[in-house]
Amino acid sequence: MAKVLCVLYPDPVTGYPPRYVRDDIPVITQYPNGQTVPSPQGPLGFKPGELVGCVSGELGLRSYLEAHGHQLVVTSDKDGADSTFDKHLVDADVVISQPFWPAYLTAERIAKAKKLKLALTAGIGSDHVDLKAAAAHGVTVAEETFSNSISVAEHVVMMVLSLVRNYLPAHQYAVNGGWNIADCVSRSYDLEGMHFGTLGAGRIGLAVLRRLKPFDVKLHYYQRHRLAPEVEAELGLIHHETPEDLVKVCDIINLQMPLYPSTEGFFNERMLSLVKRGAYLINTARGALCDRDAIVKALESGQLAGYAGDVWFPQPAPVDHPWRTMPYNGMTPHISGSSLSGQARYAAGTLEILQCFFEGKPIRPEYLIVDGGNLAGTGASSYKLS
Repeated sequence: MAKVLCVLYPDPVTGYPPRYVRDDIPVITQYPNGQTVPSPQGPLGFKPGELVGCVSGELGLRSYLEAHGHQLVVTSDKDGADSTFDKHLVDADVVISQPFWPAYLTAERIAKAKKLKLALTAGIGSDHVDLKAAAAHGVTVAEETFSNSISVAEHVVMMVLSLVRNYLPAHQYAVNGGWNIADCVSRSYDLEGMHFGTLGAGRIGLAVLRRLKPFDVKLHYYQRHRLAPEVEAELGLIHHETPEDLVKVCDIINLQMPLYPSTEGFFNERMLSLVKRGAYLINTARGALCDRDAIVKALESGQLAGYAGDVWFPQPAPVDHPWRTMPYNGMTPHISGSSLSGQARYAAGTLEILQCFFEGKPIRPEYLIVDGGNLAGTGASSYKLS
């Protein structure tokens, strides 16, 4: 019998389950790159479109795990030495966490988890796991690559339009009973003709570029591994050799790069000093890519016209986090990849990975981050161990 420790975000404050506004969600069979969606064996344990990413939703795993003699512990209490997470981690075989409510698997925690064999991210992004420590301790790290990439890309497009068109303040005027047209439009512009650049053009970054192409914007990108010439030609992309070159010319900058030690605090005062005055910055990658206080200062000075982010550090962000109250922000809790549609895919992928793990079958290479003591699969092209 294995002990599976699952850390998920809390239930809705109005109670679980919620009243769903739709009866179903579209059926997706494959992703844009041809990769098939998760394909676990047997019943899912939930109906696609249900809220399964919270504690009571349990990712729909209980019926499968208990039918096979395994123990499932689900909690949202993840921080501090006396947390439920730390209490059960010492004898857990599998840890499941989400980027939206990450259980930070530090080197110290991994050292205490003597039985831990699999650290599974329900979603995309395993930077809350110390990958070097996981590799050293023989812990496999896996995630559901591409499961919610389009969910995040759509969120980016929403944030871009919300900032550029000054939608959020304008909506608030309407809610408050006002008709402040001049106040609304004094910060509202057309997206058409602007220069949009993404730092990172992987699955999400490329999906964003494709979705913005019809808006007649000029598209720029920086990526360690340059995209194929035919993709550049199709989208009319302008490639930049360095991030600095890109940020100097773009009106809107999208952060879509992975977080590892060398990229932490990447968007700092120096980088912000290079951007065009009045640029907009979008970040659905990781909060720690940005210097927290430098972002606030740039908005207050007008160097940035707006900042929309879906990611914070730490997560959940404290109540007094300055990004909650800084001017011209479009912040959301980390929700971009946890739409009900995205949940259906990453919950199914979690089940698929668990089935492979317990049955001794290979986990799809695209799901692997660390395996056999080293980076593997997607991890080998996305992360560094130093």
